[in-house]
Amino acid sequence: MRADDGQCVSIGSEPHYEEYSMQQNANDNATAPLGLTESQWEAICALRPADEAISPTAEGQRPASIYFSEERYKAEIEQLFKKVPLVAAPSCYLKPGESLAQDGYGIPMLLTRDKNGVVRAFVNACRHRGSKIVEGNEPVASARLSCPYHAWTYATDGRLIGIPRPETFPSAKKCELGLVTLECYEAGGMIWVGMDPKEKPGLLEGSDQLHADLEAFGLHTMHMYGRRTYDLKANWKFVMEPFLEAYHIQRLHADSIADMFLDVPSVYGFLGHHQRQTSGKANFSPDLLKGNIDNLHKYITHAYLCFPNTVVITSPYYMSIMILMPRGANRTVVDYFMLTKSEPDSDKAKELFARSFELIHEVFGGEDFRAAELQTAALGNGNSGVETLYFGGLEEMITPFHESIESFLDKPES
Repeated sequence: MRADDGQCVSIGSEPHYEEYSMQQNANDNATAPLGLTESQWEAICALRPADEAISPTAEGQRPASIYFSEERYKAEIEQLFKKVPLVAAPSCYLKPGESLAQDGYGIPMLLTRDKNGVVRAFVNACRHRGSKIVEGNEPVASARLSCPYHAWTYATDGRLIGIPRPETFPSAKKCELGLVTLECYEAGGMIWVGMDPKEKPGLLEGSDQLHADLEAFGLHTMHMYGRRTYDLKANWKFVMEPFLEAYHIQRLHADSIADMFLDVPSVYGFLGHHQRQTSGKANFSPDLLKGNIDNLHKYITHAYLCFPNTVVITSPYYMSIMILMPRGANRTVVDYFMLTKSEPDSDKAKELFARSFELIHEVFGGEDFRAAELQTAALGNGNSGVETLYFGGLEEMITPFHESIESFLDKPES
């Protein structure tokens, strides 16, 4: 495990749930709120008062070419994205009896949830002549899936169940002409899918703890408030990096959310290739942990990298999920989802959620994503003369992010 002045918490791969609503912490007599995993609570208790924060000095660097090289982009798709499970959508986005076309990854993906709640994934292409079956990008009610071209019909489990004028296909065997399946499972409040039908990617190390953490926040039972899709002229790693560091907050977000946070290091944790950042807000004090906390997220922000390309961030009244889908060396499609505990049930709640949804658009869309596009605009043609990019102590989680990516790629020949 990496360590920097005691700010990195070692994390195992097995989930540990608190048994009672409050549990005594042996180190400082603090008590753990209902639902948090032991690992989450350890990270929270490691937070220091702002005046005790130690300036981290770990540095890193990477060649600028990894952000705009077509060869590198193709290697990331073939050797990483096609080999690991990827988040396709939050679980709460797809209700029983619905289907969803997800084209963000550049392949026609189809998600279904049957009446019993079982989620499956397929290539969204009819086995007859290859037409897309489900169109659009919103969930639709689908007791059956019928191709709009010739009405070949499939069950939600992918079986071919109907061919018009079947006598004209005397050799067709329905049992051999079901939809092409993609590896799919549901955990941590997310639907995870393998991009390549030829691959069956298994769970990455540390995923059990990641899923336990996210379920401790209730991600799997939340309400889908809103979704926005951004088509960015930016490399996906540039889009990811601001969500791995706090160094930019007081600068990039100076006119928006900077006053909510301090310019101090977070408590960092590694869940295999996944990452977790636990940060005290400007109003945080360790003394808060010794009493009953009405809403932990008012004082603490958790940010997760669900490796390789999904970000989960906590807020007092909602959760943010961002799925970063590379479509080229200089293009990334981002699906943003805002989740709330329940539907707004009052005018006050409606106003709060609407204001939050717009703030996220202004901050993530207008500041973080804009920064990624500015980087790509400057470096994307490969002729800038800038050969190396540097990471400082408040950006220390960026280097292990790149190390995780590189661990999947073929080593260059010496």
